[in-house]
Amino acid sequence: MSFKRTLCAATALSLITASGAFADSHSATITIATVNNGDMVRMQGYTDQFTKETGIAVEWVTLEENTLRSRVTTDITTKGGQFDIMTIGMYETPIWGANGWLVPLDDLSEEYNVGDILPAMAGGLSHDGTLYAAPFYGESSMVMYRTDLMEAAGLEMPDAPTWDFIAQAAAAMTDRDNEINGICLRGKAGWGEGGAFITAMSNSFGARWFDENWQAQFDTEQWANTLNFYKGMMDASGPAGYATNGFNENLSLFNQGKCGMWIDATVAASFVTGDDSTVADSVAFALAPDTGLGKRSNWLWAWALAIPAGTQKEAEAKQFIEWATGTGYIEMVAANEGWANVPPGARTSLYENPKYQAVPFAKMTLDSILSADPNNSTVEPSPYVGIQFAAIPEFAGIATEVSQEFSAAYAGQQTIEEALEKAQAITNEAMEAAGYQ
Repeated sequence: MSFKRTLCAATALSLITASGAFADSHSATITIATVNNGDMVRMQGYTDQFTKETGIAVEWVTLEENTLRSRVTTDITTKGGQFDIMTIGMYETPIWGANGWLVPLDDLSEEYNVGDILPAMAGGLSHDGTLYAAPFYGESSMVMYRTDLMEAAGLEMPDAPTWDFIAQAAAAMTDRDNEINGICLRGKAGWGEGGAFITAMSNSFGARWFDENWQAQFDTEQWANTLNFYKGMMDASGPAGYATNGFNENLSLFNQGKCGMWIDATVAASFVTGDDSTVADSVAFALAPDTGLGKRSNWLWAWALAIPAGTQKEAEAKQFIEWATGTGYIEMVAANEGWANVPPGARTSLYENPKYQAVPFAKMTLDSILSADPNNSTVEPSPYVGIQFAAIPEFAGIATEVSQEFSAAYAGQQTIEEALEKAQAITNEAMEAAGYQ
């Protein structure tokens, strides 16, 4: 039986309950908050198997990415206790772990094999050497492109393209009469949506969020170059309304054959080459672009499962985490849906498996992950850890506001110069209030 779901179903899905058909009335029920992307929806389809094995029922609260971040942050900071497991990432985990808001995952079973987690993922999900969240999957970002359109344009995609080449190819592949956009990129407001993309892109243009004294750097030529290049390319070759498009919207466009290129999370590779894609047979991959300054525009991220401190169901939550993020789950998905559809980027053993090495995007995904360095993400020195974010508690709030200004500029509601001026003021005011300056 296949458990593949469309993203439309994922978006519509607000609550799934793994039935207590296998559990008696005395069994525990855990509640999990998660994001509405394809891999997480796929996991929900297999939850009956977990219930059958353990007698533990599962209730899912499935949310759009920006909403998820808001809900789980509110719940953890107010000790709301709505969830026994939260889906969080590399930004939240070390900060929340340091605050004592998460249960340490330092007693997982020997069979689970914590040492098999890719070092880049384990490091980003730890604080002071203690793991606080287990990666369901890990990702970087890369170029996904249509080989047929690239060939028709008379171009050949390099393994490591520049932004200038991407803009040239986007223009050549754009066909407005047939609703083909040369490129689709995130513009949606939200620090983890369009904010993440433009921050990673800005690194390759030599920009940074802060100098070494925590002064905002939006009044620089590098940030102006980033946003002007992005908007110019997207106005010429992107889809209408790109200022409100995020991961799911662009995935849908690409799978409908309406994008020549899409630069986004490596985890999307299984979807653009899967059954729901109308262009699956003509998709290839390349590293995220650069401008020759020594930094590519790829990020590093993991969607991971963590247990909020204070849950009354810690033991049951740990059972689920071991089940969902262990090698047994990977093998189960592979047996039912093929190796291309297993959660990528989390375990070393996956990339040592010859069956997975045969998946067409496996090597490019690993190369992208390994090339991302959150400790050295900018051309000029910066005081923060992180590629598409700065790992400080204030960042999410600041970056959400800044991304709203950027999206307004993409939509033509203000100029790039006005957006950057506001970003500079928003950021410095918040950093001063927080005592950084």
